[in-house]
Amino acid sequence: MRPALLCLAAALLAWPSGARPGRLTPRRTAGRVPFPGLAGRGGVVLLAGAAAVVGALASTPVVAVLAAVCAGCAGRALQSRQRAAAEQRRTRALVEALGVLTAEVRAGRSLTEATGAAVDGCPDPVTAAALGPVLRLGEPPSGPADGGCAAALVRIAAAVRLSAHTGCSLAGVLTAVEDDLRARLRAEEELRSAVAGPRASAAVLAGLPVLGLLMGSGIGADPWRVLTTTAPGTALLVAGVGLELVGTAWSARLVRRAVRQ
Repeated sequence: MRPALLCLAAALLAWPSGARPGRLTPRRTAGRVPFPGLAGRGGVVLLAGAAAVVGALASTPVVAVLAAVCAGCAGRALQSRQRAAAEQRRTRALVEALGVLTAEVRAGRSLTEATGAAVDGCPDPVTAAALGPVLRLGEPPSGPADGGCAAALVRIAAAVRLSAHTGCSLAGVLTAVEDDLRARLRAEEELRSAVAGPRASAAVLAGLPVLGLLMGSGIGADPWRVLTTTAPGTALLVAGVGLELVGTAWSARLVRRAVRQ
């Protein structure tokens, strides 16, 4: 029974996405995420459930609950990184598409022809699908414009409408938007490089309790048995995991605030 449950937990952890297999072209691989099974809230619940099953099989119910909580927090952190990476990928794709569009407009081609070239030259399919209607109709994309790419699309839509109504040069405005996006990408790269050290330090500090358990087991103290089979040890385990999660969340919040400033 136990090997079957372990196999079930492993299958849940490796659960694939609903995409159909096929030949991976550059356009299709541009929109892929590193962990497609974690997409949405269901992926986090699935990961937490698998961790709970493994914890229940390997130890006590308390360990199973703690494993589920830790797995859920780790899943949400991975999703946050995926969203940030996707936003950066869309911004880079938009910069490339704007470069193509500006070159086509300056070469004297019509906006319709330049739009087709820009959409075809956009490496991200999501960005290409959003950019086409913006350039053809001058309407901003639906939904909140809280991301850098969405805000840039709103500015591009305004530029298209202004050019259509007044006849002003569209290439100049698009070049300004492109330059702004490139500057934002450079600033984000510099900020990520600046906070790489604090992030690495936080990761090392988060792993120190596990290293302590391994060292205790190496000298024959058996700390895991104490933490899981005795009442004081279980209380210390719960408190330690709670403090670990709070410290990790606080460190991540400090890094996010530094990056946003």
